[in-house]
Amino acid sequence: MGMMSGLPKPVAIEPSDGTAIYDARALVTNGVKALIVLDGQIYTLRITRAGKLILTK
Repeated sequence: MGMMSGLPKPVAIEPSDGTAIYDARALVTNGVKALIVLDGQIYTLRITRAGKLILTK
């Protein structure tokens, strides 16, 4: 996946049940938005000024 090369990898912490936890601010490194790919579909993750998360397709 060429567009993802060179980007920092988020730090994941795994609780006892194996669920990965990611800090949203580590994903949104520019403080505005991050693009997330799932099965070839691109989603946008944004952090609002109020500190809420919005995920859109």
